[in-house]
Formats: sequence, structure tokens, C-alpha cells
Amino acid sequence: MPRRKSATEPAARGRPRAYDTEAALKQVTETFWRTGYSGTSLDKIAAAAGMSPPSLYAAFGNKHALYLEALARYWELTLAATREALAGDRPLAEALMLAYDAALSFYIPRKGAARGCFVIGTAVAEAVEDAEIRKSVATGLRMIDADFEARLCTARERGELKQDADPAALAVLASATMHTIAIRARAGARRAELREIARKATSVICGCPVEADCAATRSHSSMESE
Repeated sequence: MPRRKSATEPAARGRPRAYDTEAALKQVTETFWRTGYSGTSLDKIAAAAGMSPPSLYAAFGNKHALYLEALARYWELTLAATREALAGDRPLAEALMLAYDAALSFYIPRKGAARGCFVIGTAVAEAVEDAEIRKSVATGLRMIDADFEARLCTARERGELKQDADPAALAVLASATMHTIAIRARAGARRAELREIARKATSVICGCPVEADCAATRSHSSMESE
């Protein structure tokens, strides 16, 4: 899911662009996140980006292309945060809780109202009728499953899981937990409540109780901290 590079550098010919496409895309993503793809007009997108419609088209193409760009950007950021949490030699329970904490940093920003997951909140509704959005959603979900499965396979090799544990099945459970806290976040659930759901799921996945303070929330990349 490649994205265009930031257009902060001068063009090969003519004057430098007077806007930062990365900053514009961030603002556009926030707008789609609040009102959804269908509910976001081109005028609203242009206003959020601080660009005229012609400049917006020149940088990103039409509304559909811009949404796909925003969706790809979101996948890029969230997958990187999940992989960072699951990497390293920390215990499985801590790694899983860090992954959920990373997700919560996107779902409940430090500033503004809880918004849940950009994919679940905006893309899932469009995926039924839009093949490109459906492909992006399906690909991203498979990547999340694969990341969890890889970490769970490592945990089984290290003896953190029983030898008869099924990493693929547990990965689906781990992903499903991430999706349910995303939905509940958008419905207004408190962070502490969502983290408790994640802790209980982690206990099931690990096959042992996980303490409530396991892997206390750490700093992760989020849309607002860029």
C-alpha cells in the first residue's frame, strides 16, 4: 500500500509548492475520520487541507484517490506501531498489551473525542461496494493477523505457550480483540474499560492470568503526534 512522498521539496520545474501534502493529508484524514467517506464533501476536504480544490486534485487526485491515500497512511502508521510493540524479547503478555496500548493511542487521542479505528469507522461501510477499499481493508487485516501469528509462533518456541497451542487461531483472537476495542472506543467506552477487555483477552491467549498493570501504557506514534 504505497503512498506518495511528501511534496515539501521544490518541484523539478517552476515554483515550490506552497503546502505540505503530508500535513494536508493528516487534516483530511481527521475529517474523513469524523464524518466518514460518503459524508465528507470535497469542499470540506479542501477546507480541512487548507488547499484550493484545483491544488487538492493536483496533489492527490479526486476524493476517492484522496481517501485511499488516507487509508494507506493509516495502515502504514498503525501496522508500524503494532510491529514495534510485538518486536523484541519482552514477555508475550507485555508485548500484546503494548500492541493494544498502541492501538488505543489511535482510537482515543490525547486531544479530542474518542474516534475508534479509521478503518472500522470509515472503510468497512464502503468496502461492500468499493473494490479498492475492500482490497485495502482485507490486506490490512491479513497483515495484522500475520504480525500477531508471527509473535505467537515465537512465544510457542520460547515455551511461553503450550506446544499444542494454535498460533493462527490465537492470532485471530488477538486481532478480534483489537477490533472490538476499536468499536467500543467509537461508542464512547473509557480507556480503562477498553484496556481491561484487552487484559482479559491477553490472559486467554497466554493461558494464564495477566496483571492489570502489565505493560503500562507507553508512548507510541499516533496521528496527532506526528
